[in-house]
Amino acid sequence: MLTPPRTVIRREGGIYAMERALRRRGFRYVAGADEAGRGACAGPLVAAAAVLPEGRRGEIDGLNDSKLLTPAARERIYAEVVARALAYAVVIIPAVEVDARGLHVCNVAAMRRALASLAVPPEYVLTDGFGVDGLGVPGLAVWKGDQVAACVAAASVLAKVTRDRIMVELDDEHPGYGFAEHKGYITAEHSAALELHGPCPEHRFSYVNVATVSGRAGSPLRSRRPAHLGGIESMARAGRSGSTVGVALGERLRPSALVGEDVAMEGGVG
Repeated sequence: MLTPPRTVIRREGGIYAMERALRRRGFRYVAGADEAGRGACAGPLVAAAAVLPEGRRGEIDGLNDSKLLTPAARERIYAEVVARALAYAVVIIPAVEVDARGLHVCNVAAMRRALASLAVPPEYVLTDGFGVDGLGVPGLAVWKGDQVAACVAAASVLAKVTRDRIMVELDDEHPGYGFAEHKGYITAEHSAALELHGPCPEHRFSYVNVATVSGRAGSPLRSRRPAHLGGIESMARAGRSGSTVGVALGERLRPSALVGEDVAMEGGVG
């Protein structure tokens, strides 16, 4: 397998320096992957991958780690990434799958599937924080990758905006929890709502705070979700979430079938 020689990338080179260095070494298509929702106790886990073009077309004003951007900036950059990327893909894993398979397994599987589904096959892969194997191309796990590599930052924005839109939809379906505000993360308001209303089907029962409120904290992780909240009925929500990505692409709304490891998947080519 081809691997690049040792390359020194200087901090002052900015967020595009890593991809430029890899291209100079012969890796034309560099993909970045990231996720959103690891720390949330409700809602789906969303992973995204993106390949940006070379030159000015691939340079997006203000591109950075999605967590460091305002909601308005994220929406603007999301639209720019969708319009400019050579290829991108988004994978959505519902809460029931996180409970059934475990967070880390779902996270790695989602990023692997997002990368594998890119319409432009990457020649090198950059991921945020930890590596993803089984891709058939060289890659590098980059500490704070969404702050130092443009393609990873682009993926982080795709994942974050997609997930935030889903959580706003879920706020309408499950009022009283404040999903539109805290997006399923653990806040004082969310914890108070959990105590008052108990968990809803979009909560992750494998998380200790949800399991405690539901009275299932003593059960094994993968058996904490009540049986009536699991199964195909719950996983079908991924199809509805997948169409959220379609709206952002200006595509006709359509349900997304569950694919492979029970995820919903959408993507595009710029």
